[in-house]
Amino acid sequence: MADRLVNSEANARRIAFVESCFGSSGQVLAIPNRLLVGEGVLTKMCRKKPKPRQFFLFNDILVYGNIVLSKRKYNKQHILQLENVKLLSVPDDGVLCNGWQIISPGKSFTVYAATATEKSEWMAHINKCVQDLIAKYGRKSVLATMDPSPVWVPDSDASTCMCCRKSEFSLVNRRHHCRKCGIVCCGACASRRWMFPHQSAKPLRVCSTCYNKLSLSGDANPGRSSALNNKPTESSGEDSSDSEAENASNGPTNGQPTFYER
Repeated sequence: MADRLVNSEANARRIAFVESCFGSSGQVLAIPNRLLVGEGVLTKMCRKKPKPRQFFLFNDILVYGNIVLSKRKYNKQHILQLENVKLLSVPDDGVLCNGWQIISPGKSFTVYAATATEKSEWMAHINKCVQDLIAKYGRKSVLATMDPSPVWVPDSDASTCMCCRKSEFSLVNRRHHCRKCGIVCCGACASRRWMFPHQSAKPLRVCSTCYNKLSLSGDANPGRSSALNNKPTESSGEDSSDSEAENASNGPTNGQPTFYER
């Protein structure tokens, strides 16, 4: 069934439409043997607050982006290779329910579905795609030899530095995130950087605790620097898709996901 759908006109038309919704800023998605498995809106836990994001599940990648105009225009496209993805269910916590973590080497985060049924559907379809890539096509995950990126602690969960537990955050004392463990820390505790090639081509902030552990591990890391220079830097280097992007919708999650016959 899947082989027939891959080469179908309906699949080609769906993928072409996704490409058109991202426009010239998005990557080419129509390649041989690629199948659009499903699509829908999930609430992604971003740095400052949960926000709706449009997700597209293909048989080899997971694509998501900001919603500019529902079902018509998206931006800030991100692509995750599915063989390097694993899922972890998240317990319900008050208003935030039906969630799970998407873990990968380059970026990890938490998403929430509107219902428990939708959560089960999303997780089942993603896991099936991952299993097929590894079992049927011999794809190998780098997670066996590489630590995944951490899921960031939301800014709202930390009023004081989670490293020194003393420094209180304010308009002047800004929050930063450790790229090794994901905690929120103050500028003094996040004054070191370390190279994580799977996350960025540039050295990234780490908390003092993680920096000391990495230094003691003997991991050769010529890209690390003992401290940040005096040039102004972003508070955490968060990509723009998680910021208050212009023209992006921050409304509630609407509509059920659509999964195509495989």
